[in-house]
Amino acid sequence: MEALNPRVRFVWFAGTLLTALVLGAMAAAVDRFVVDVGVWVVAAVGVAALVFGVAYVVLKYRVWRFEIRDDDLYLERGVFTRVTTVVPFVRVQHVDTQRGPVERLLGLGSVVVYTAGSRGADVTIPGLTPDRATDLQRRLRNLAIESESEDAV
Repeated sequence: MEALNPRVRFVWFAGTLLTALVLGAMAAAVDRFVVDVGVWVVAAVGVAALVFGVAYVVLKYRVWRFEIRDDDLYLERGVFTRVTTVVPFVRVQHVDTQRGPVERLLGLGSVVVYTAGSRGADVTIPGLTPDRATDLQRRLRNLAIESESEDAV
């Protein structure tokens, strides 16, 4: 099983930091305009959100794994709810790479595997170096093509 690049934790931490700032700002707005809860409560909301967010990022990174097997892509992820996903190559429609601004800053990217199926049937593998993402995209595409031709025989 392959782990994600450790720098993905910083991408996830950026989201956690943003969430903590928004929750802190909301608590400050409640303190200012609705009920005087005090500056300590406002600070506690922001700090608690940050602490829980950091713990969540650490646990998420420890669990996230993927593997390319003979006939499918296998993924394990999830902190509170463990999710195991198996994507047969014959179900793969196309494969993209993507790099958001924070990912580009940290030299990372993601691979998105779109599958035949219901809405939301795509799988994203985050935290890959650009070279690894491109290599994985190419490999998954080739395996999907091979599976399609074997299925037709």
